[in-house]
Order: sequence, then C-alpha cells, then structure tokens
Amino acid sequence: QLLGQIEERERVEETLRQVQRLEAVGQLTSGVAHDFNNLLTIILGNLNFVERNASDAGVVRRLSNMRMAAERGASLVAQLLAFSRRQRLEPQAVNLNDTVGGMRELLQSSMGGSVAVDMLLDEDLWPALVDPTQIELIILNLAINARDAMAEGGKLTIETQNTHLDHSYAAQNPEVSVGQYAVICISDTGVGMDSETAAKAIEPFFTTKEVGKGTGLGLSMVYGFVKQSGGHIKIYSEPGEGTTVKMYLPRLLGKSNEQFEEPGFDSIEAHGEEVILVCEDDEDVRAYSAEVLGELGYQVLEAADGPAALTILEAKGHVDLLFTDVVLPGGMSGAVLAKEAAKLQPGIKTLFTTGYARNAIVHHGRLDPGVDLITKPFSYADLAARVRDILDRTE
Repeated sequence: QLLGQIEERERVEETLRQVQRLEAVGQLTSGVAHDFNNLLTIILGNLNFVERNASDAGVVRRLSNMRMAAERGASLVAQLLAFSRRQRLEPQAVNLNDTVGGMRELLQSSMGGSVAVDMLLDEDLWPALVDPTQIELIILNLAINARDAMAEGGKLTIETQNTHLDHSYAAQNPEVSVGQYAVICISDTGVGMDSETAAKAIEPFFTTKEVGKGTGLGLSMVYGFVKQSGGHIKIYSEPGEGTTVKMYLPRLLGKSNEQFEEPGFDSIEAHGEEVILVCEDDEDVRAYSAEVLGELGYQVLEAADGPAALTILEAKGHVDLLFTDVVLPGGMSGAVLAKEAAKLQPGIKTLFTTGYARNAIVHHGRLDPGVDLITKPFSYADLAARVRDILDRTE
C-alpha cells in the first residue's frame, strides 16, 4: 500500500515537472518571439519601402525573395507565440461539427488521392468557446501531419464527441481542470510513434521529419492553442499502428445547459466474487484501472501483454471479464487475446480499451463492429458503469 502511494506520488511529480518544463520553455519562447517580431517589423517595413522605389527587375526579384523569407520567419514566430500561449485569440461560441464538416473538401484535397477522409460527428456535440479561425488552422495542421505520416496512403478519421474529465483523471494529470469538454479526435493509419517520441512530440523544434521538411512547431502550436483555450491535449500512438491526437475544448455552458452529474456507485459495484483480468502494457494505466476496479469490489488480476494474460487464464479457475488494450506489445493484439481467452474460458466477456478514437479503431479493421470498447482517458464512473453493464448483460 505504502509502496503504491510512493510510486503514484513520483509519477504525478514527474508529470508536474514536465508541465513546468514546458511552461518555462514557453516563457522563454515568448520573449524570443517578441524580440524577433520587433526585428521582423523593421526588416519587412524597410523591404517594402525599397521595393516600392526599386526600378531594376533583378533587384525587385531579389527584394521579393527577401520579403518572402522574412514573412516565413514571421509565420514561425507566430507558431512560437502559439506554443507559449501569447497569441491573440478571439474566442466565440463554436459548433465544432460545423467547423469540421465545412473543412471536408479542403482536407480531402490536402490529403491527395492516396488518403481517404472519414468524419464521424456526434449530433449532440456541445458548443465550445474557441477562436474559430485558429481551430481551423489547428485541424488543418494536424491533418497535414497525419498525411505526412501516411506516405503509402491510408485513412484520416476526424471524430467529435462529448466527454467529462473527472477528479480521478485530474489527479493523474495535474494541469487538467475537472469539467465537460467537446472533443475533436484526429486519427491516422500512419507509421506511429514509440512512447519516447510521443512524449517529446509537443516540444518546440522537435520533429521526426527530414531536415528541411518541417520546423517541429506544428504540434507545439496545437498544444499552445489548446492550453490557452483552457483545454487539454492527449496523444496516443504506437509504432506501425498510427496516431490519434485528442483535443479537449471546454464546453460553453449557458443558462439552459444541464450540468453533468456523475452516477452513484451503489448500483455498479461488484456482485459477489467477480474476477477481472486487466491486460495493459502501460504501467500507469494498468495500475489506475486495477485501483478503480479494486475499489468497486472486484478481484483484479494484472498482465502486461497477451502471453502473460493467457498464462493467468490457464492457471486461474474462473475469470468473468477480460479488460484489455487493443494494441499490445509482443505481436499479440487485444483482439487475438480475446479469441484465445474464449478458447480457454468459454463465456468470458471482454471489454476493450484504446487511446485511439473509437471509430478510427473499428473502421481501420482492428476490431469487429459491435464490440465493447471504452476509449482513454476514461473516468472512474465510465469504467464502473461499462464493466457493470457488460457483466450484467445476458447473451
């Protein structure tokens, strides 16, 4: 018990250090960007003056090239200001479905012929308070990043949904505010990233692209915009499995909006001696899931990959539910594990989880339609309710 508390405290402290480091970089970046903007103002102003008075065609051409280079520099400075959350935003009440839907043709043309664009928009999506122009730029930025990750072609999925980030999630992520959010999920079927690369992805000037192919400011700009808007961003990725970027934008609450109430737990706790096997390679997620299920009264078994889970199933007399990530290390996916688990223990039920958008996973062919799936991040209430619903279901 004490060891678990120490490990949890160390994990939260490490997360907080990461946030503080990004804050420090952001403050430094904003100062540098401010100074560069002053310099670029002088450069561009004088270039325009000289251009107006130049008569030699060769000189005019060279001045034009210089001006375009300076304007690109100004664009980079704007991205730096976005990361440091110092850009000027004009937030309005925005229907994100209208924003995303209105970009369909632009996105499809930007993807080229080898990448299909799929949109899955929640009809009951809550309005968000964001800058409408900036959110369009952010979506296009992420879509182009996704395209670049799918050199051989693939599928871009943009999904909207409502969610509530609760106290348990906020405790795991100190920079997150508890509340209701409208979410935009942008998923690709590209090369993906390992955990180390994904952790650095939002840092300014970090890029996996070749020299000259990118500035490394794209995701940094997205991060800055989302945080300045009062939201939260989460990146899920696995090598060879693609990437999902989730942007949580605060719900705009009006007088007529009903408030979210978390369900009580008296009707969704364990019934008797029910056993759940949690298979998850991320130690923090596995520990959190096991802790939630344990508090609800379930007997919890844990495995880090498919083979370990099968070993437990072979040794254990009875398991009621397999709760497994879709993407697992070692070559055995969650779907394959579920099939093998059913052979060992006929009648076992399965709940899948993933950090990817739900429809991106299903429509990419990794899971059959109709399976039970809960997307990360999930709250205490969400997991409790889904597990109870599956266990109580009669086939």
